[in-house]
Amino acid sequence: MPVTSSVLFSPCLIIPCYNHGPMMAGVLDKLSSFGLPCIVVDDGSEAQTADELQRLAQITPWMSLTRLSPNQGKGAAVMAALRLAAEKGFTHAMQVDADGQHQLSDVPLMLEEAQKYPDCLISGQPVYDESVPKSRLYGRYVTHFWVWVETLSFSLKDSMCGFRVYPLRPCLRLMDKQPLGLRMDFDTEIMVRLYWQGTRSRFLPTRVTYPQDGVSHFDAVKDNIKISWMHTRLFFGMLPRIPFLLRQRQTQQSDPHWSVTRERKGLWGIRLMLKIYRVLGYRAFQLLLYPVIGYFWLTGGKQRKASDAWLERVREVAAQRAIALPYPLSTFRHFMRFGESMLSKLASWQGDNTLNDAVLVNPDVCEAHIASGRGTLILASHLGDIESCRAIGALNHRITVNALVFTEHAERFNQVMKEINPQTLVNLIQVSQMGPDTAMLLQEKLDAGEWVAIVGDRTSASRHQRGEHSRVIWSDFLGKPAAFPQGPFILAAALKAPVMLMFGIRQERRLHIYCESFADPLILPRANRLPALQETVDRYAARLEHYSLLAPHDWFNFYDFWQHPADDASDRKPD
Repeated sequence: MPVTSSVLFSPCLIIPCYNHGPMMAGVLDKLSSFGLPCIVVDDGSEAQTADELQRLAQITPWMSLTRLSPNQGKGAAVMAALRLAAEKGFTHAMQVDADGQHQLSDVPLMLEEAQKYPDCLISGQPVYDESVPKSRLYGRYVTHFWVWVETLSFSLKDSMCGFRVYPLRPCLRLMDKQPLGLRMDFDTEIMVRLYWQGTRSRFLPTRVTYPQDGVSHFDAVKDNIKISWMHTRLFFGMLPRIPFLLRQRQTQQSDPHWSVTRERKGLWGIRLMLKIYRVLGYRAFQLLLYPVIGYFWLTGGKQRKASDAWLERVREVAAQRAIALPYPLSTFRHFMRFGESMLSKLASWQGDNTLNDAVLVNPDVCEAHIASGRGTLILASHLGDIESCRAIGALNHRITVNALVFTEHAERFNQVMKEINPQTLVNLIQVSQMGPDTAMLLQEKLDAGEWVAIVGDRTSASRHQRGEHSRVIWSDFLGKPAAFPQGPFILAAALKAPVMLMFGIRQERRLHIYCESFADPLILPRANRLPALQETVDRYAARLEHYSLLAPHDWFNFYDFWQHPADDASDRKPD
């Protein structure tokens, strides 16, 4: 909801200028129709620009000119303009760059948003065309990542756009108590520190164009060093603020959680991660996982507790059965393994040859199913890398794999995957629940000789969100009864297709793909359906347990797997 305020909304324009003399007349001409006073700060420009600015000031009554000498940097010029705006009695200052990059027709929209939310920083969120230099574009993605770490929030969508409306009161309060970057590091630092201070930012999409004859003062060496030093300061400044930032995030109830936010024009977060991956490469991106996963490990108390309970159960069972575990168990390493699996997905979607290093333990099983030409149902799980279905491609066969998922974003996710790698052979099929329509759709895929992957270890989250109970069947798993969904196994029987188990787990620093024939077809006789279903789920649970002990950190069910109070326990296996 908009913030109501009794303070008069009185905006002005501010323009920091350094040797942009030839462009200023055009910029001022486009701004003239808005009827706003404009403060131009000449940041120690050379004589040609200084003379041009003096000329423009004489013929432009709504423009005032201030000169800094010597050149001090963009940040210093903006701060000087903000102080002058406050002295003149304005409440808000809209910053416009002097180089002509910004879509100035968006000025009224920005000011309208600032008037509705006078206590917020209003910023443009750039929409670039082909004129943007790739080095500048990719550098922004790195900054976006660090800003999210420094604020423990994804709410700051772009911290480098200079097209923004500043609320002057919180800005001056910050400037009076905290030295800020004087050059290209200013835009990001003031936004992050305002967030720390409690000033939220709102973003409006705006087109940004880099003119062919434009003048850029970004020094690839000096400014990147300053920006790196700024992020270092902000990162260590964030650490003591973690409790405050977490409380602040919890109080921002007006913003919906990311998982229920409807995506606009695709999954931009996935695209962003992929572009960062393309710039930094696999190894560098892997290093970035440590602070990110460290944050989720520190703040995810519920998931960390579930991880600890899981690893303790694995230790107990291994000790009882005299089984040697493959490595020391650690909740942090458990979290890191999950992060690494996400990174492997990025690499796989990108088309990198990460799966070429995978070990297909028993390829004869896959080859036999492929040779039959029949559609195959894969019973997978949340143990390890479900993306290992792509390992089928290592056999040089174009088998289309359809993964059944309970998510509303499958269509957009498929679109992004195709954009990234048109050769991808994994499609996502979104369903809200198991039913006749789902069975008919999957039957069509199988009849066409395609493969369908479905997980058998987790009940539908969407049904729990609606307050419904899901039908489960209980089976022994690591020495305790655990609830497994009936749906995947009943569906497998209805489809009358060959069923194969597939597990992709990390062993000795390489992905190992295990395939096993499970049934052909899976039969659940009507006369003794429940005992047959029980026997089927028991076999699945036993194989899931076997592979879990081979790679305990690959277990990605970060909740108490044995406790499902909302489930219907009528089919619980007796103790």
